[in-house]
Amino acid sequence: MGTKITCPYCKGKGKDFFELLAPISFCIVCNGTGTVELEEPYKECVFCSGTGKNPLGARVTCIVCGGKGNNSNTGDMICNKCTGTGRASDGLPCTRCKGTGFNERNIL
Repeated sequence: MGTKITCPYCKGKGKDFFELLAPISFCIVCNGTGTVELEEPYKECVFCSGTGKNPLGARVTCIVCGGKGNNSNTGDMICNKCTGTGRASDGLPCTRCKGTGFNERNIL
């Protein structure tokens, strides 16, 4: 069992942040509970800066962390391709670290 944290996508309210379907719709990340469970170790998602929201402007969850604002088991070494930003030159997630900014080991 992992660690439970406040859902960053809905800020613990359990409601759909964008109220797309209805004002009473549940959050798609926490299913209305207001919390999400993370496997340890975990690090704040560098792609969305821990918000859980897609930084590319779409009304969907972050494509790297799935809206949880954190990534589990990302490794300890800063990715040498994106230098830890999690982003490729086109703004999409880095293909080497999958947007986490970290690797288990640096691969050239």
